Amino acid sequence: MGRNDRKRRTPLATKAIAASAALALGGGGLLWAQMNASAHESNSGQNSTKAATAAAQVATIACPDVGQQLTNVPQKARQGVATELANLDKQITEAYARLASTRQAQANDASFVQNAIVGPLKEKRAATIDRIRIDIQRVGGTVNATALKQLAACTTQNATNTTTAGRGGGRGNGGGKNNGGGQNTAAPSASASASASAAPPANNGGQAGNGPTAADFVDITKVANNVLAKPQNSGQASTGSFTTKCGVNANKNHNTDNVIVAPGVTNGAHHEHDYVGNQKVNAFSTNDSLLAAPSSCQNQSDLSAYYWPVVRVQDGSQEFDANALGGGKEGNVGKILTPAQAQIKYVGSPASKVVAMPQFLRIITGDAKTLTNGLANANAHWSCTGFENKVQLTEQYPICPQGSQVVRTFAFQSCWDGVNIDSANHRTHVAFADPASGVCGNGFKAIPQLTMRLVYNITPPTLQADGTVKNAYAVDGFPEQLHKASTDHDDFISVTKNNLAAKIANCVNSGQKCQ
Repeated sequence: MGRNDRKRRTPLATKAIAASAALALGGGGLLWAQMNASAHESNSGQNSTKAATAAAQVATIACPDVGQQLTNVPQKARQGVATELANLDKQITEAYARLASTRQAQANDASFVQNAIVGPLKEKRAATIDRIRIDIQRVGGTVNATALKQLAACTTQNATNTTTAGRGGGRGNGGGKNNGGGQNTAAPSASASASASAAPPANNGGQAGNGPTAADFVDITKVANNVLAKPQNSGQASTGSFTTKCGVNANKNHNTDNVIVAPGVTNGAHHEHDYVGNQKVNAFSTNDSLLAAPSSCQNQSDLSAYYWPVVRVQDGSQEFDANALGGGKEGNVGKILTPAQAQIKYVGSPASKVVAMPQFLRIITGDAKTLTNGLANANAHWSCTGFENKVQLTEQYPICPQGSQVVRTFAFQSCWDGVNIDSANHRTHVAFADPASGVCGNGFKAIPQLTMRLVYNITPPTLQADGTVKNAYAVDGFPEQLHKASTDHDDFISVTKNNLAAKIANCVNSGQKCQ
């Protein structure tokens, strides 16, 4: 990969670019355009150097993920805790926006970030975290108050830590992760890209100033094969599959809620989702409302909610959400792409028969915050048609050859604890099977594994001589996550009628191919 260095611009030129970006984006993009300008403006040559240095050093804000630490929250406290966790996300979003829009102040005052951004953020987080403690203890739950309090402090993350070489996601769709439940699986494979990445410029690239950068893309034809062989089937393997056809969200059913993680909180995701299957999913959905909703699936007994963050091409387009939270106001800009294909399939276990999924089972696969959380729960898989059995990328977006399409694949956790349809951190009730044997450990039961394959028609991005990317595309995400490829994730709520869950399990167990 080439360096991601931009030529120095004069303040006048930078302002002009910011203004044109604002026009292209609409009012919602103005803040982000101003961020780009402020990252380069200065009153003197000395300040210009300071600004460039400060901006290159501080790229984003990294805060401990409180939600992932809360593995034992009493049911009666979960709604209140979820609301407070959503407040923590909102606080980080606001702090990141301030970080990105005050580059000049940071250059003039070395203590600005700590005094004006990180310090106040810690105080807000401490108060919110204490409310979480109170919510849990009020209903008789126990919590390590000292350990919880230590999660209030955030740090700034340097630009040099935000670029990563392309990594494969292990065995095709699976990807080895530790997603709770004691299911330890293989770590991501070694770097699949020989390219070197330089630190991004102050605005961290992208049309909105928060990614992606040139280092976030790789020519897939130059990546070494990294897909591992699947486990061999045992005599008890469940070899069938069940395909449900639910469309590609051609009707543009979008919102920025996430009813699993932030129930009752509008814009809890801070990015747009595509929805297929259940058509009435929002922050306020209940099990009863999901059962009463229409479905986009051909099989009308399938009312399950299948949703994922949208992919956008950053081409200057003003989307419907250019002036909205979760969209342009939070750095998610450009044309939303409707998948050309969306395949949803349930497959079996190589080691055993499966049990039917319980009604209203909730599963999240991947992690929307890998830039600051690390890759422990990453489960992103990016590839191109014609390369899917050879190369799967976790940390970079592929540049596909002419005639090839971009592909996102997901393989959800296929082991269930046999009791809970959700857990406090939305992870520990399900887990991945052992990648070598396919066996579910710790008494977990094998369930039909939900897999998704999304295909997109995307003009291949090109890396310019100045380090910018023409026709960049990226998955929507939290603004401080800088639109990294590894933040891709997928969400699912199992909702069925007419004994469909049992039919899926029976089909998979009998080795049939059903739909």
